[in-house]
Amino acid sequence: MSSFLSIKKIIRKPFESRTRTITPEKAYDIWAEDYDTQPNNLILALEEQLFSVMLQNISLQNKVIVDVGCGTGRHWEKIYGENPKHLLGFDVSDNMLAILKSKFPGAITYKLFDNQLYVLSQQFCDLLISTLTVAHIDKIEEAFKEWNRVLKPGAGLLITDYHPEALSRGASRTFRHREKLIAVKSHIYPLRDIISIAECWGFSMTRFSERRIDESVEHYYINQNADHLYRHFFGTPIIYGIHFRKNYVAS
Repeated sequence: MSSFLSIKKIIRKPFESRTRTITPEKAYDIWAEDYDTQPNNLILALEEQLFSVMLQNISLQNKVIVDVGCGTGRHWEKIYGENPKHLLGFDVSDNMLAILKSKFPGAITYKLFDNQLYVLSQQFCDLLISTLTVAHIDKIEEAFKEWNRVLKPGAGLLITDYHPEALSRGASRTFRHREKLIAVKSHIYPLRDIISIAECWGFSMTRFSERRIDESVEHYYINQNADHLYRHFFGTPIIYGIHFRKNYVAS
């Protein structure tokens, strides 16, 4: 869940005094109306590419899939096309869930509280996905513990997110609303910590991928008159994806 404009404030000082940081729940309630209609959104474009590639070798047919941080259901048409048995969505934002329901009438969605998937029984699902969400999660260890609970042994866990290296260099998730720049509260979780926490809760990494700022995305910056940002972030990893597998025997 992110905007191309999120990296501008690290260069252009005038934005800093006008930026307000708010919780993901409040931010995405505001952002929901425009979230699916953002032009030239580099982050969404790169994440879409990465997620699609990582999903290629994962069977979804007749599987129970849970989407944590489902937002407006950006990936749901693709997932439904693979004929899953069930697809359930969880999100902290009521307005994002409302947009999802308008796009997919009959979709099964739930409001997410405190990282807990209360409605799901133990070892319920075959695949849990969480896209552009991890850095928004407080108490990430708690989330992995809960994901371990609801996933079957041998099940998959697929996450994508804004790369912590980009966040550590000053990038942030922001969007404009009524001429104001709003930043969504995020945490910087180094990849080594994410992988270590996952391993502690019984997951093994099977695939890792990332996308960097390179010549192939220069046109996004040109369209935004942001050549200086392109030069600043050139070579920086901006999006990552990890596919984990839940161990059959606890590690």
